[in-house]
Amino acid sequence: MAQSGQVAERVGEVTGRAVELVEITTYGDVSREHLAQIGGTGVFVSALRDALLAGEIDFAVHSLKDLPTAQPDDLVIAAVPARVDPRDALVARDGLTFAELPDGARVGTGSPRRQAQLNAWARSLGRRIEVVPIRGNVDTRIGYVRSGELDAVILAAAGLTRVGRIDEATELLDPHEILPAPGQGALAVECAATSTALAAQLARLDDRNTRVAVTAERTLLAALEAGCSAPVGALADLRTNEQAVTEMRLRGVVGTTDGTTLVQLSTTGPVPASADDATAQSQQLGRDLADAMLAKGAAGLMGERAR
Repeated sequence: MAQSGQVAERVGEVTGRAVELVEITTYGDVSREHLAQIGGTGVFVSALRDALLAGEIDFAVHSLKDLPTAQPDDLVIAAVPARVDPRDALVARDGLTFAELPDGARVGTGSPRRQAQLNAWARSLGRRIEVVPIRGNVDTRIGYVRSGELDAVILAAAGLTRVGRIDEATELLDPHEILPAPGQGALAVECAATSTALAAQLARLDDRNTRVAVTAERTLLAALEAGCSAPVGALADLRTNEQAVTEMRLRGVVGTTDGTTLVQLSTTGPVPASADDATAQSQQLGRDLADAMLAKGAAGLMGERAR
C-alpha cells in the first residue's frame, strides 16, 4: 500500500487525474506457508493481474522481484520507476551487525536466497546461524526481534524505506556478501496492453537506467529457469562516464540453502546509448552469465525451477 500510494501520487502529477487506490489481497499475502512451499512465482501478482484483465483496476503496482519473468501478451509493464536501495537490511537486537551475532544466533527470513547466502557468510566467519522461516509484514517481522524470539531478521531495505522505518536497520548488507533478489528495490507499473493511451502516460514514470539494470537481472533469472523463490541473487551495477552510462557489471549467485555450495559469477559489458540496443545488451549479459553459472553446476542448486 505504501509503494502503491507513492506511485499513485506520481501518476496524478504526470496525468493531472485523480488516482484511487484499490486494495487487493493476494494468495501470497494471506498464506502462512513458506514461499518455497507455495512456489513463490506469481503468488503476489495473480490477483492483481486478474483485476486488470477484468477491468476492475486501470493499472497495478508490483514489487518487481515478485513478478514472474514471463510477461503475458495481454499485459504490459508500462513503467519501471527509479529504483531505491536494492540491498537487504538486517534488524538485530542490541544494534548488532551480522558479524557481531553470536554463534547459533536465530535469524528470521522466508527467502531461500537469503538463507543460502547467510549460512555461507556465517560459515566464512567461523560460526553458524539458525535460519528461522518467517512471513508477515514489517511490524510482524521486526516484532520477532523486539520480543526476543529471534536475534535478527532480514528485510528488503526498499520496503523499510517506503514505510519510513529504514532507521531501524542495524546494518545494510553489502552485496559482496548478500546479493539481493533480481529486481529488488524496483517497482513495475503494469496495465492492459490494449490501454495504449494510459500506457503512454504511465511511461513518463519510467527510469531508463533502472529498466536496463533489472532487465539484465531478470533475464539471468529467466535463463536459469528459476522462480522468484529459488535461491538466486542478482545485481546489475551501472557505471557512468561524464553523466552517461557506459558499462554494466552483472553479478549472480545460486546456492544450496545450507550455504555449503555457492556458484557466484559476474560479467561486464558496454551499455549502448540507444534504449533498444541497451535493452538487447542487458538481455545478452543476463543470458551469458546464466550460461556460465549453469556450466558451473547452478542447475543442481536451485530447488524450485520454473518450467
